Amino acid sequence: MNPDRPAPRHFSMIRGFHLADFLTLANAACGAGAVFCAMFYVDEGSLPYFYAAAALAPAAFIFDTFDGKVARWRQQHSALGRELDSLADVISFGVAPAALAFAAGMRGAWDCIALAYFVCCGVSRLARFNVTAEALSEGGDKVKYFEGTPIPTSVVLVGVLALAAWQGRIGDALWGGVWNVAGWQLHPLVLLFVLSGSLMISKTLRIPKP
Repeated sequence: MNPDRPAPRHFSMIRGFHLADFLTLANAACGAGAVFCAMFYVDEGSLPYFYAAAALAPAAFIFDTFDGKVARWRQQHSALGRELDSLADVISFGVAPAALAFAAGMRGAWDCIALAYFVCCGVSRLARFNVTAEALSEGGDKVKYFEGTPIPTSVVLVGVLALAAWQGRIGDALWGGVWNVAGWQLHPLVLLFVLSGSLMISKTLRIPKP
C-alpha cells in the first residue's frame, strides 16, 4: 500500500476506536448473542439456550461497567464512544430482555405491546441522557445523577425470568397465569417490564451516579 495514499475510510474508523470502545462492542455482542439464544429456545425448546441467553445479560453488564472505567482511566472519552455505548445498551438491556420474555411465554398481543413499550422507553431514556449529559454534569467531566433508572437495571428482569425457568414456571406455567383482556392475551408478569420502562423515562426519579 502506498504510504502517501490516504487509508480507506473503514480502516480510519477502526483506528479511531479506543480500548473502551471494544469493550462496548463486546457488550453489544453479548446482547446479540442473547437474542439469538432466545430464538434458538423458541425454535428448539432446549432450556440451555434459555439459560445462555439469561447468562449473557450479566456478561453484557460487566462489559458495560468496565468500558466506562477504562475510558476514564485512559482519558479517552469521545462522542463515538458515547453513541456506541447507547446503541449497545439498547441491544443488551432493551431488545434482549424483551426477546427473552417473549421466549419465556409472553406472546399475547398485550404482551407484545408491553414489551415494545419497554424497548421504546429504553431507547428514549438513552437518547434523553445523551442530549442532557452535559447539563447533568454541571460543568464537570462526570454526570452527577441519572434521571430515571438506568437501562442496565433490566438485568433484574432477566434474573426473574431465569429463576422462573429454573422453577419450571415458563411457557404455559408462567407465573401469574394469563388474562384475557378485550380478546387479547396478557400475562401479568409482563407488567414488570411496563414498570421498568416507566421508571426509565421518569424525570422526577433521580439516582446518584457512582
